[in-house]
Amino acid sequence: MYLTNELPITAADKTFILLRNDIVEGRVVAGSKLSETELSTKYAVSRAVIREAINRLEACHIVERKANVGARVVALSPEGLSQLYQVRESLEGMAARLAAVNMTEDEINDLQGLLQNHFDEIKDGQSYYQEAGDVDFHYRVILGSKNKHLISILFDGIYHLVRMYRVQLGMAGPRVSTAFDEHKNIVNAIANRDPELAEMLMRRHITYSKNNIENKLS
Repeated sequence: MYLTNELPITAADKTFILLRNDIVEGRVVAGSKLSETELSTKYAVSRAVIREAINRLEACHIVERKANVGARVVALSPEGLSQLYQVRESLEGMAARLAAVNMTEDEINDLQGLLQNHFDEIKDGQSYYQEAGDVDFHYRVILGSKNKHLISILFDGIYHLVRMYRVQLGMAGPRVSTAFDEHKNIVNAIANRDPELAEMLMRRHITYSKNNIENKLS
């Protein structure tokens, strides 16, 4: 399911998005069991709606089912991080390469404006990477690839699992300002229509992020 600026139109959509956000932000703890009864009370919906939301979250790879345990939020682990970021480095590197070719000038200008807003937030002491969708740098670059298969693999597959690691483990400390500088260099490569450099910088950026989060998991 792609993120959009449209309001959810059904109770199932709304519950899915609320529960997904609570998991990504850590309000529903990584590794915890998901009780349909408890969640139906919390979100004031039927167990059938919760069951549908859990099934959709399983497809996003942030919920898993275990025999004799049932559904639970995935645990954040060094092994899971390594495997996830290996895929992410390759796919988002490709997205940056394609974005350097396919993004319009207006889209590049908007991306540069987004980075300026992020810079202002850092100066004000606010957290970087907090939100998803159009205010997420990586989301914009992926969309800018204009490759519908790549977009689907990333958004429908691993995007929110990546966000779990980034939001819960990757935001504090000096890495924040360093990541901003790396984003700026990637945008410059895209703006200069240099696909090879854009891909290399994105791959390097994701590797640095992986190393940073691995240190927090160790």
